[in-house]
Amino acid sequence: MITTAYDLLAGHPFLHGMSRQHLDRLALWGRRSSFHAGTRIFSEGGVADRFWLIRDGAVELDTEVPGRGRVVVETLGGGSVLGWSWLFPPYRWHFGATAVEPTLTVELDGKGIYRLCAEDPALGFELTAGSFRWSSSAYKPPGPAFSTCDGNSNGNGVPRRGRGPRCRPVRVSFRPPRGSSAIR
Repeated sequence: MITTAYDLLAGHPFLHGMSRQHLDRLALWGRRSSFHAGTRIFSEGGVADRFWLIRDGAVELDTEVPGRGRVVVETLGGGSVLGWSWLFPPYRWHFGATAVEPTLTVELDGKGIYRLCAEDPALGFELTAGSFRWSSSAYKPPGPAFSTCDGNSNGNGVPRRGRGPRCRPVRVSFRPPRGSSAIR
């Protein structure tokens, strides 16, 4: 059985309760996509112009940490939304993303969805309501996501006696930038 973009949209928790008419319109800007394990979906700093609704599989979000390289900050699974950066200037990915197992998604064109929302405020409202429902159920209080360690030093390169590496938690903030309400 072939699963269409519409079928995947209709079955995704993010769009739960959306009218058939609006799902039909969204499906025009979506396409079924899949990623093999190890596929880099996007890189931190790249142009953000789309997003994905994950049906099955898993995707790791990562960030570059000086001295540590790429560090995973979260793993998203089925029922998740991947890629919020297309909503806010400067429209650049704040993280990178890699599929860690075979992953089935619906890829949605950000500019097309913006236009749909501008043309149809009721659709925009439904998407906004879905965003709030999803984010409130998926929200995790901010806290240390990972630690940075500067080895066996006191911070200035001088070795510390009798102690292991000095580590400190790094907090990851997911705040949209100011002036992010403009539709492009």
